[in-house]
Amino acid sequence: TTRAGSAGRTLFGCSLFADSQVNRPTLSLSIPRLSSSLVSNPGMLTRFLRGQALIRSSISAAAAAQPQQLLRASTTTTPLQQHFNKFDNKQASFRRMSSEADQIRKGLVGVLADKSAVSTVGRKDVGLTYRGYRIEDLAKECEFEDVLHLLTRGHLPSPAERAALQERLVAGRHLPSEVKTVLEQMPASAHPMDVLRTGCSVLGTLEPEEVDNVKMVKEHEAVIRIGERLMGSFGPMILYWYHFHNSGGLRLDASQYLTPEDSLSQTFLKLLFRSKETPDALHNKVVDSSYILYAEHDFAASTFASRVTTSTMSDVYSCLCTAIGTLRGNLHGGANEAVMHLLEEVPSEAAATDYVNGKLSRREVIMGFGHRIYKNGDPRNAVFKDLSHQLSQKPGGKPNLFAISNHIERMMEEKKGMYANADFYAASAYHQVGIPTYLFTPLFVIARTSGWIAHIVEQRSQNKIIRPSSAYVGPAEQSLPSDFLKSKL
Repeated sequence: TTRAGSAGRTLFGCSLFADSQVNRPTLSLSIPRLSSSLVSNPGMLTRFLRGQALIRSSISAAAAAQPQQLLRASTTTTPLQQHFNKFDNKQASFRRMSSEADQIRKGLVGVLADKSAVSTVGRKDVGLTYRGYRIEDLAKECEFEDVLHLLTRGHLPSPAERAALQERLVAGRHLPSEVKTVLEQMPASAHPMDVLRTGCSVLGTLEPEEVDNVKMVKEHEAVIRIGERLMGSFGPMILYWYHFHNSGGLRLDASQYLTPEDSLSQTFLKLLFRSKETPDALHNKVVDSSYILYAEHDFAASTFASRVTTSTMSDVYSCLCTAIGTLRGNLHGGANEAVMHLLEEVPSEAAATDYVNGKLSRREVIMGFGHRIYKNGDPRNAVFKDLSHQLSQKPGGKPNLFAISNHIERMMEEKKGMYANADFYAASAYHQVGIPTYLFTPLFVIARTSGWIAHIVEQRSQNKIIRPSSAYVGPAEQSLPSDFLKSKL
């Protein structure tokens, strides 16, 4: 509060001023009420605490100038003392809350959760590498099976290792009758990611991992073999369900279409189109390259989720089910499907201009752009873009679709300074191959299982349970209302 003839300043309810009539410092105090908004708002709480410190500093200076007038001996507690006595014990707690709030990194942005030797993502002058190999070189020169071996076993395979891996992947195509029964019982309306997650879980009950903490830490071959089994079965699994519900109850017999030499990408395409013919070379290159590009990405949400489950010493199937459920989200694995739905809404470049401008004016998200790590462009995008362009130039290709995609990409760079990520051109590439949109993300699962397995092995080898803390912003400790007290003393 203030009075006529005084000059002062108000600090969080306390006004310190010089009385012009008696020429001594006086304090008029209005104790503020700590509301829940103050406690739950770190910025406001910090300013409050700073104000309290400034009040104390001002009073100390005034007392030093005229101690006799300001600090009179008294047997009673002054309003000022009451104020500080009331809050002194709480301020330490508030300061701790403020300090904790300042340390929060929403989304764990910039937090280094652990060490990893699997991949580099977004490092300056490095880009995306798997075990030290540039992603561009791997996509150009290797097949996915080579990369699978690299990620899970730490080195590129020798011819003998590659042949042995192929045999294991071929054996993994087999679906037990129990799995087929479950796939038939799942409705046609089910999300394909739910189908794969459930199939993974069912297979885990039929072929469980031996849960032995010592072996799980020291012996990793069983984990890798389970991963290979699942990567061999995921394609036949999702396509068995797909054809059963879209081809009049057809029970797909993979052995009718596949040979022991077929790669994982050829397996998927042959079963999708129910063809014994070798897939078109470019179509196969698109699927195989997408497996390589999507195989691994450091501590992405699904990978980190799998490592959290791994850290509890759970079995590998549970770790992978965790990862699949996380990848299902539109902000992670489902992004390429969302991009395709976007492209289906714009029939021309002119329509794309209106679409983008409208989205931006409404501050709506345009899927396929921006990345938490890559601020100057996703290195995988160039590979997907080139493949999409090549497809658009083939007979049966869709040059208009590529042109629309390219137009949207330019607009986003010019208007928002945002760059396309891997999902943007993956959508038009998959579409031109003839893959149904709702099967885009299951392809992601087949690919990323290799990275998940690599991280499960790594987490187990240097395990410590992952258990972060939070900054509590709820109510202070309080007593139960009398109505809830069962015994009244």
